[in-house]
Amino acid sequence: MILDGGLSNALEDRGHDLSDALWSARLLKDAPDEIAAVHHAYYDAGAMVATTASYQASVVGFERAGVPRAEAERLIASSVRIARDVRDSFTDGRRRLVAASVGPYGAMLADGSEYRGRYGVSAATLRDFHGPRLELLVSAEPDLLAVETIPDADEAEVLVGLLAELDFPAWFSYSISGAYTRAGQPLTDAFAIPVIDQVIAVGINCCTPDDVQAAVETAIAVTGKPAVAYPNSGESWDATARHWIGPRITPASAGAAAPLASDWFSAGAAYIGGCCRVGPDDIRALAKALS
Repeated sequence: MILDGGLSNALEDRGHDLSDALWSARLLKDAPDEIAAVHHAYYDAGAMVATTASYQASVVGFERAGVPRAEAERLIASSVRIARDVRDSFTDGRRRLVAASVGPYGAMLADGSEYRGRYGVSAATLRDFHGPRLELLVSAEPDLLAVETIPDADEAEVLVGLLAELDFPAWFSYSISGAYTRAGQPLTDAFAIPVIDQVIAVGINCCTPDDVQAAVETAIAVTGKPAVAYPNSGESWDATARHWIGPRITPASAGAAAPLASDWFSAGAAYIGGCCRVGPDDIRALAKALS
């Protein structure tokens, strides 16, 4: 199944400044129609899954930006409604899904922690942060949850416990570097954590395309579940300078990632798309390559 690409870069391409701590979640309040337009562009490009604008959305984050709690809760739930409305506007009979994005605790910190993990907080703090947000998203009735860009196996333990309690389908993906989570734990250990019935696929996102193949093979070997894979464009994020560095490898720009994706599919990746810096044109090329 073809996933969508990055939401933030697609919004930036439409002229939006996402440099504040709320990132793309700010537009849930300021420009929800723009989020809808990006979801439509990805569906139109061939994506069968829209990932909601809730990756960096949290009650704590909105409150820090001056948004009252009740409004923050409404905005988080609205991320699902926006994507569902766009999905339902297509009348060609194809089954499209809405995945409610659940980003890591580090995304709320807006300091690059989602690329490091090891936040220095307790499991109880992580549970108190993730639990209410998961409940809000599930109450908005997405098709599944996209628990994504998780850098740390300790955070994964907390999230998997919450998923089991909610009893709601989800995919679970780590942010990785080589054969390790961003926090440095071996993927063979990390992939063993989300092996519960509620998790329908396990894999990676927000990594380089070159890291995907081995990780997909490891995820399938450890879990016996289908794999999910949606890497970045090939660039890496400099959290200090707040810009992307390195070469860009995407289907549209270099013709390199789409052939790689065929190998990921052959290895057992059932859900394939793109993350940061991967746009609608790239997803269109990916869908064509995998058709």
